[in-house]
Amino acid sequence: MSDRNVVDDGHCFACGQLNEDGLKMRFERQADGSVISHVTVSEKFQGWRGIAHGGIVMTLLDEGMAHAALAQGERGVTASMTTRFRAPLVLDTPLEVHGRVRWTRRNVLACESDVYDAEGNVIASAEGSFISRGRV
Repeated sequence: MSDRNVVDDGHCFACGQLNEDGLKMRFERQADGSVISHVTVSEKFQGWRGIAHGGIVMTLLDEGMAHAALAQGERGVTASMTTRFRAPLVLDTPLEVHGRVRWTRRNVLACESDVYDAEGNVIASAEGSFISRGRV
């Protein structure tokens, strides 16, 4: 399969509603073009006791950026990502994931994402480059 044929078949680990083991994230587009998802990470995604594995936190951030690209009409795939962890992500607590596109040049999108706890504290943030694999 060509990497230009990016298809959502519902089985994405982060947002696929057909993936029994996934996070089942749903995103809402905001008036400013950004996206927000409300999600709770269960204990099956634990790292150390009571907190999420760092790879799961990175998944939340990556998905926020990918859906921000989608909100701009682009099917993007991650080219690079830089992550900053600010606090442990406590399991089984409500979270918000925000994603936005900062700029687009040709087929490259610069994106940002943040994960917030219920009190509005930033748990982790990321910047990334996405490559468009076609318009939605």
